[in-house]
Amino acid sequence: MVDEEKTRGYHGGSVDSVISVEEVTRQAAAIAEDISLEQLDELAGNKPHVSIKNLVAGYGQMEILHDLDLRVGKAQSLCLIGPNGAGKSTILHAIFGFNRIFSGTIEVGSGSEMRDVTRMTPNQKLAQAGIAYILQDKSIFPGMTVEENLWMGGFLKNKPNEAKQAAEMVFDKYPRLANRRKHKAGVLSGGERRLLEISRALVMDPEILLVDEPSIGLEPRFIDMVFDILDDLQNTEGKTIIMVEQNAKKGLEFADIGYVLVSGQLAIAGKGDDLLKNSKVGELFLGG
Repeated sequence: MVDEEKTRGYHGGSVDSVISVEEVTRQAAAIAEDISLEQLDELAGNKPHVSIKNLVAGYGQMEILHDLDLRVGKAQSLCLIGPNGAGKSTILHAIFGFNRIFSGTIEVGSGSEMRDVTRMTPNQKLAQAGIAYILQDKSIFPGMTVEENLWMGGFLKNKPNEAKQAAEMVFDKYPRLANRRKHKAGVLSGGERRLLEISRALVMDPEILLVDEPSIGLEPRFIDMVFDILDDLQNTEGKTIIMVEQNAKKGLEFADIGYVLVSGQLAIAGKGDDLLKNSKVGELFLGG
């Protein structure tokens, strides 16, 4: 039973009253701002590496995203927050090619190196455009060893040995996995499984990481470990990260940029630190 004296906000925090998803959506829509492309470009350092323009996307005949724009610079991180059903994961799916795009464009790169990846398949996006998708929990192969799971991450490599060489580079980077290379993935802890999921995506050496709910189902100590890994990938290896994170506070603390999505549209955009200080965002998504 929900304690109505101690539940408030959305995904975390101490609380005073229950707010339904529908009410969060209504209140979030009420505080939505007019956001220009110039503002989005500025947040991306005026050098966007991933650009989404007027995107309409969804599943089957259902449109979930409505004329959505998005900008994130190279080696930047963007966190998408919002109520359930707002379209956050749908954005990741659209970028990677998991759903239907009705109209709009998705571009990667800048200047003469800009590529329209809108209609590429997921395999093409991974192999040719350097986009990798890190799914939510339970995407590993539990009956395979850690090593075999990593080899699976290189299935698009031209030669099997290339995947094995890439896996060895991952083991060099993460001794925690190296010590368990011959263990079945199904016996790993929650934090180790998430590390394996991230590492498997790295075998193809992507430039852009789409990360879906990195903290879901993890103990606090493992959440910190996962965000430390993502921070290293962004700030040491120059990866561009677009994530959906149900722990809005943790996600905004990590990310350079934050977007609040409501009903398939962009409601608020700003620096992660600024959204953390926004009292309206705090009340709805950060627990007060």
